[in-house]
Amino acid sequence: MDAEFFEGLFNGFNNENNINLISPLVLAYVGDAVYEAYIRTRIASEGNAPVHILHKRSIKYVKAKAQSDIVHGIMGNLSFEEQEVVRRGRNAKSGTIPKNADVTEYKYATGFESLIGYLYFKKDFKRLMEILAMAVSIIKNQESGT
Repeated sequence: MDAEFFEGLFNGFNNENNINLISPLVLAYVGDAVYEAYIRTRIASEGNAPVHILHKRSIKYVKAKAQSDIVHGIMGNLSFEEQEVVRRGRNAKSGTIPKNADVTEYKYATGFESLIGYLYFKKDFKRLMEILAMAVSIIKNQESGT
């Protein structure tokens, strides 16, 4: 997959708006959907399988712990601006914590989703794809034990 994957999804956001004024939770809301679509598409492209199997495969990428691990793994590769987006997302008060997630992991996952949403709204699809490739690599390396 490449950046054109997202160009088809994106429609209607006025890039003249100051992205830095968008709530980090709104960025995370959109980032969650973008990341989920990317992971589902990637997994489905690996071959047909029953939907419950596809869902099980995707969970290891989208659960809060995985996203927290991703943020920790990519932080050194992020620009200052990107780190600030993650920090804002991590520190945002969401009001709820899923019952299957540790609070700290959930906060870092929100930071990751904020970064994805930020890059999406910014229409920086090339960088978005770089971050997503790093994310997949981190989870695959964890699976293989490297």
